[in-house]
Amino acid sequence: MGSVMLDITMSLDGFVTAPDDRPGRGLGVDGEVLHYWVFGGPWKYEDYERDGEGLKPDAVQLDPADRAVLDEGAHAGAIVVGRRMYDMTDGWGGRNPFGVPCLVVTHRVEDQPDPSAGFVFVDGVEAAIERARELAGGKPIGLGGGASVARQALRAGLVDEIQIHIAPVILGEGRTLFGVLGERVRLERTRVLDSPYATHLRYRVLR
Repeated sequence: MGSVMLDITMSLDGFVTAPDDRPGRGLGVDGEVLHYWVFGGPWKYEDYERDGEGLKPDAVQLDPADRAVLDEGAHAGAIVVGRRMYDMTDGWGGRNPFGVPCLVVTHRVEDQPDPSAGFVFVDGVEAAIERARELAGGKPIGLGGGASVARQALRAGLVDEIQIHIAPVILGEGRTLFGVLGERVRLERTRVLDSPYATHLRYRVLR
């Protein structure tokens, strides 16, 4: 059975978005700094508007540590995300960008897009992870957030590993990852990788 890894980027002070995150600007105002590590340096949402195919990590020069982390993500057999993340990205332009099934946690499953888009809408995080395991064929499952679905999965004891990419910035405000979780989660650190744009921390969740 594939393990579940929560994989998300946050600022040093614990925010996964800057203020005013909205469709088309899901990281908020000047929130692109959180994902400099994904694109090899500074970028802006306007770059997407200028390039019809959008920015692609494969097309930029990345730090070796950042490249290794991104390449590892390609081994997932399925991805689970929250409805807010789906909406903030406008459904990634209408097509699943991950190359594996993408399960969207939502109470509005009737909004399910055409299956050819590569998304599966599921009501509830537990049901979504169960369905992801069926589709992943024994491979790991990536839990991509956002913050709400991450907290739900942690509270339900569904997360086996946590990988946090800490961007070297204090945002001061925005959407926090853990907030008041209400649960104590014991962790064992298993890896640290550094690059100019992120410190990649991996933990095993202790049962």
